[in-house]
Amino acid sequence: MCNDKFNAYAVMEAGGKLVPWSYTPEARGDWDIDVKITHNGVCHTDLHMRDNDWDISQFPLVAGHEVVGEIVGTGKLVKNLNIGDRVGLGWIRDSCRSCDHCLSGQENICREGYTGLIVGHHGGFADKVRVPADFAYRIPDGLSSAAAAPLLCAGITVYTPLRTHIDKLGMKVGVMGIGGLGHLALQYANAMGSEVTAFSTTKSKEEEARSFGAHNFLQWGNEEEMAEAKGTFDLIVCTISADADWNMAFDLLANNGKLCFVGLPVSEMKVPLLPLIFGQKSVVGSIVGGRHFMQEMLNFSAVHGIEPQIEVMPINEINEAMDKVAANKARYRIVLETA
Repeated sequence: MCNDKFNAYAVMEAGGKLVPWSYTPEARGDWDIDVKITHNGVCHTDLHMRDNDWDISQFPLVAGHEVVGEIVGTGKLVKNLNIGDRVGLGWIRDSCRSCDHCLSGQENICREGYTGLIVGHHGGFADKVRVPADFAYRIPDGLSSAAAAPLLCAGITVYTPLRTHIDKLGMKVGVMGIGGLGHLALQYANAMGSEVTAFSTTKSKEEEARSFGAHNFLQWGNEEEMAEAKGTFDLIVCTISADADWNMAFDLLANNGKLCFVGLPVSEMKVPLLPLIFGQKSVVGSIVGGRHFMQEMLNFSAVHGIEPQIEVMPINEINEAMDKVAANKARYRIVLETA
């Protein structure tokens, strides 16, 4: 198998365009699978990796970490998956698998540090990819491959904190930002039995937010609306990547309320200590999700009919797709289809 050639779209240097490129993968291990790729979600993280914004990119870089395809090869010790199975791959490629977090299904906070699918490895903007079988997930029959792709990063990013912090029916949950992450968070929070409020600076998004499952809509920064909602939210999930008035966010939390960040990057924030202490409020973060929640999220999505709003483009238009994401013109996720 070491003579295999995988055909991909790669970035040769930071900030460059993606160009056709072929590479020979590492020899397939006993626990590895080969996946013939059919669909890729385009995530803003792919742009960060393309431009080496985090100083972790290695070039040539094949990005793509919301991958769906069909297994076309397996190592001899792979027992849980078979050739022909439809699977998805996300941000996490591997982990130590032996620390307490990994053993509890939280590979996303592996004590040794997990391995990213496109950090030091080549990802899904290709015709095939070779990965450890244990981090491939069965796509339920109720999900199309195109719809499933963005769930493998955007979906799990919001599902994990909602699943973690929603602990009873009827909780008042707010979602800041109605974009690629937020429009999925609204759907999940609704399906989990919460009273859901969408926050956006753009009033025109109200009808769309309600179509995704929001029971209420508040325009962020509207003093009258913010004052009326003060002290009412059990959980607010922040999906935005820009700075905001965090004192206002704290004012919206009820006692024991949590403000959870999943959007990047928030470089720093000042935590107002008095409401934090006297209201027993919390600031928490969440990063993608482990294997347990990943498979659960896919199954949950299929059962509840939760899908991202997508635009499908052919993979040979990958640079146009990346530019569209960079210009914030994706509504709300772009999925590349491999012919």
